[in-house]
Amino acid sequence: MRLLARDSEAERWFSVLLRSLHLAGVVWLGAAVLGAPAGHSRAALLVLVSGLLMLAMDLRAGRMALREVAGAAVLVKLALVAWMALDARHAVLVFWVLVLGSAVTSHAPKGFRHWPTPARGGAPRRQA
Repeated sequence: MRLLARDSEAERWFSVLLRSLHLAGVVWLGAAVLGAPAGHSRAALLVLVSGLLMLAMDLRAGRMALREVAGAAVLVKLALVAWMALDARHAVLVFWVLVLGSAVTSHAPKGFRHWPTPARGGAPRRQA
């Protein structure tokens, strides 16, 4: 049995660890861009790496498709985090866009999150 076999208890705990590190990175990044002497580049790197690893796990498990709103939103968020790491002048605005955008795309109804992007084609399914 592989250590991180799909749907294993080890994979679940690894996911919990990644999500915890990701949230800690978001708090660290927020503190840094809002004026705390915390170094925003390393915080952005933690958010970016943990976000990429979570994306890979979700894609592997089939929980997300990049051609749906939720998957495309993750790619946009990761690009914005990378921008924050490189351009401190816009970091505060980008941080708040990320926080609000993440809340909407994470907690929107399933029909919206799984709506196909133009790259995927086709009309979204209507829920009865």
